[in-house]
Amino acid sequence: MKLISFTVPCYNSENYMRKCVDSLLRGGDDVEIIIVNDGSHDGTINIAREYEASYPNIVRVIDKENGGHGSGVNAGLAVATGLYYKVVDSDDWVDGAALAELIETIKAHSAAGTLPDLYITDFVYYHAADDTHHVSSYEKKFPVRKICGWEKVKAFKYSHMLLMHALMYKRDKLIESNTVLPEHTFYVDNLFAYKPLPFMKTVYYLDVQLYWYYIGREDQSVNRNNFVKRYPQQIRVMKCMVDSYTWREIKKMPRGLRKYMWHALEVIMMNTIYFTCAENSPDRHVALKDLWQHVKKSDKALYKKLRHRSYAFIVNYLPWGLRRFIMTVGYNILCRKVKLG
Repeated sequence: MKLISFTVPCYNSENYMRKCVDSLLRGGDDVEIIIVNDGSHDGTINIAREYEASYPNIVRVIDKENGGHGSGVNAGLAVATGLYYKVVDSDDWVDGAALAELIETIKAHSAAGTLPDLYITDFVYYHAADDTHHVSSYEKKFPVRKICGWEKVKAFKYSHMLLMHALMYKRDKLIESNTVLPEHTFYVDNLFAYKPLPFMKTVYYLDVQLYWYYIGREDQSVNRNNFVKRYPQQIRVMKCMVDSYTWREIKKMPRGLRKYMWHALEVIMMNTIYFTCAENSPDRHVALKDLWQHVKKSDKALYKKLRHRSYAFIVNYLPWGLRRFIMTVGYNILCRKVKLG
């Protein structure tokens, strides 16, 4: 069995996907690389087929109609055979030395019969404009290089989260979580880094900088202009997160997990409010009202918690313009910290 299934969703990725795939090939026969061509109009599928022909025991290609990033993640998981499952976007890459250490760690845990449900590694924001980077580390949140349960996890600050880039799920546990990402939707990584977590009973944090997250393309989903424009898709993801677990279910989770799940809901709700409020239009007012109504209908207890006992309470009742100003200041501080474009 392959130790890791890497899925690489690709859409018009011909200009940068080789760096991504080449970095994953360093895993050798211990990994499989599933390249998902998501209806590209350039030479992506031809490059994917080249890799498949050159590395038939490692690379697999899925050629499908366009369905968005989440669709690519779903398609990869449906055919994956590896013990663990990890998504790597086609403009990102992994560090070779860190990957080698991760593979050796999995082998050691397998030999000892102590394989965790979730591996967490550090990741790096690489800012192309000035060739600088910012490391997102979890050494203050998890025991380092020790298998543990969520009771050992420390509280997260507002600007710090478990992002998809840091997570590698045990494949059978991920499937058990029934995490199916919505199609034709950006920001599905928020759901992917939330819904499976309660199914991951044991965690291992390996303090290596495995994933390098490229920041700098104009068409990236994290580009502020794109985020503001695509606010309905962020709302869609937020609704999926709310529908994943009731507040009663969250309260029954281990303390560290319970606190983190609440933290994730708070942060993503604040992000959703910000990018909805970033412009003033009747459609945005209606969309935000509809979001709150959805939360209330889904779970009244969670609604009360999010509406009145979260960060969102600070801005919920402010005039639209003032709300926009305050949240813009906060977002800009975060962008400077991690150098988001």
